[in-house]
Amino acid sequence: MPDVVSPEVRSRMMAGIRGKDTKPELLLRKALHRDGFRYRLHARNLPGRPDMVFPRYKAAVFVHGCFWHGHEGCSYFKVPATRREFWEAKLQGNRERDALRRKELDDAGWRTAVIWECATRHQLNDTVTSIEQWLVGEQRTLDVAWQ
Repeated sequence: MPDVVSPEVRSRMMAGIRGKDTKPELLLRKALHRDGFRYRLHARNLPGRPDMVFPRYKAAVFVHGCFWHGHEGCSYFKVPATRREFWEAKLQGNRERDALRRKELDDAGWRTAVIWECATRHQLNDTVTSIEQWLVGEQRTLDVAWQ
């Protein structure tokens, strides 16, 4: 099926998609900084370049977009009807890469958290509280989503 928009429009649309400094990420960063938590951004020396790294707690936080990381059961995730095979393969690859990066971080002694976009949209305060408790606690992993 041909694209419904011109190549120029599609290019402009795709250029607007950001991998860093997304709205969910900025909301979390702002709230955590306000509460006194200090972090590094997109640490190049760590697998997967986590969105936020808390060296003091040896913790890495990934903020995942529900669509791009294939958040199953989420209202913000739906495989596009056009080029379905392409999208299924791409999203599966993203999931596999995410799992591999978390394992690599775990093997290196880092604790990891995944915060889903939907959690920042529907329960930002609860999400921030969960992250803060996780950071100062002993739990190895955290996965926060809105359900």
